[in-house]
Amino acid sequence: MARGVEGKMRLGLGVMLSAVLAAGLAGFCQGGVTSSFVRKAEKTADMPIDSDVFAVPPGYNAPQQVHITQGNHEGSAMIISWVTEDEPGSSDVLYGTHKDKLNNSATGKHTRYSFFNYTSGYIHHCTLRRLKHDTTYYYAVGIDHTVRTFWFTTPPKVGLDVPYTFGLIGDLGQSYDSNITLSHYESNPKAQAVLFVGDLSYADNYPNHDNARWDTWGRFVERSAAYQPWIWTAGNHEIDFAPEIGEIQPFKPFRHRYHVPYKASGSTAPFWYSIKHGSAYIIVLASYSAYGMKLRRLLFQRNIATDDELQLNLLSFTGKYTPQYKWLEEELPKVDRSETPWLIVLMHSPWYNSYNYHYMEGETMRVMYEPWLVQHKVDAVFAGHVHAYERSHRISNIAYNIVNGKCQPVEDESAPVYITIGDGGNLEGLATNMTEPQPSYSAFREASFGHAIFEIKNRTHAYYAWHRNQDGYSRVADSMWFHNRCWRSPNENQC
Repeated sequence: MARGVEGKMRLGLGVMLSAVLAAGLAGFCQGGVTSSFVRKAEKTADMPIDSDVFAVPPGYNAPQQVHITQGNHEGSAMIISWVTEDEPGSSDVLYGTHKDKLNNSATGKHTRYSFFNYTSGYIHHCTLRRLKHDTTYYYAVGIDHTVRTFWFTTPPKVGLDVPYTFGLIGDLGQSYDSNITLSHYESNPKAQAVLFVGDLSYADNYPNHDNARWDTWGRFVERSAAYQPWIWTAGNHEIDFAPEIGEIQPFKPFRHRYHVPYKASGSTAPFWYSIKHGSAYIIVLASYSAYGMKLRRLLFQRNIATDDELQLNLLSFTGKYTPQYKWLEEELPKVDRSETPWLIVLMHSPWYNSYNYHYMEGETMRVMYEPWLVQHKVDAVFAGHVHAYERSHRISNIAYNIVNGKCQPVEDESAPVYITIGDGGNLEGLATNMTEPQPSYSAFREASFGHAIFEIKNRTHAYYAWHRNQDGYSRVADSMWFHNRCWRSPNENQC
């Protein structure tokens, strides 16, 4: 079927779904739902280190911990990353559109790092460029010793009515529950790429930030991350700031292991950046990068600072006018909703959270950035950090000034839906203690582990669904239809 016909059919579906959306909005802010489902009280425990999901692939210097992410702004490049343990070996990647004809090659680089008493293997990163959109590629790594072959499909060309389905996972870790989450996500046939909202390995929860746990986690997620691009967000467990053992460079393991195309969007650091992916514009924000890292380094490296230096570096502590602040201020106006109608923001620390965990930790960031997200009609904000699930109504809290007293969230059709999905299953366990009564801005909440999908249908509609682990991927525990505020009708961009 021709793409033009497909587009008309998708637009027709969007118009028909408008009636469904209108019915759902009738009770928009009539009070939220706290799920009646109660997860069986079970201890969250890490899988044994000798579990098969952590197994080292056989063969001398075999590539391991293979993972991919988008390699440029438009989606026509892919970053291939892997680790070799015995020696550096080759950083070359062979690739092609037929598994038996890998006629193209690219050369990458390798790095390694030390952390306390640990030294990493040789970490390779290689970018495949000028790829065709919506095309399956096979690729091989470990060229000079043990060769391993994988495949991926590039995203479709950026466009207005491009259907695409994202998976959503956060705070994964490497527990038995983590394994269930990842298995259920893999069994979900729709998702094509993962939007990961932070907290990967939880290596910092082990003595001396045991960096061998970065290796086990990399082998654990390879079964998905080597075949689908995972879009990375840095969480608090990626900071790895440990001056008590002499480690004062924040994010050292994460920066070495997980490369992202931040320079392509004009960012100056890999913790905030943007990509276009099909019909979505995805902005990744850093909940921890602009809040005092410069000040902490100054104090710990020099052990002294003058009053002038402290005042200067407190600007970094507040976050305002920092590189991330200035980048986001310039980035949002660049989004062309006639090209990428869906605008999604990823961060780690949620701005709206009705659990008694990490309460209001994202407040300073919310106060600075929320007006911009409302102004630009961001569709959804996905966060992690709280180890549970919650979805908000469309609300904002931007009307307050020093005299008007308007300091409560209110219904706002220009505002995003805020979704907390820090429920991957890590060893720290579930957040089960909720604030009562449930705030009016909270539409649905449940203390369970799981994953979600965001399924873009066309320029007007997207379907969101959350799957708790106890049900598998086939049964939906919470869902909603998104109607794009920029495209209330198929023919008129209102942004």
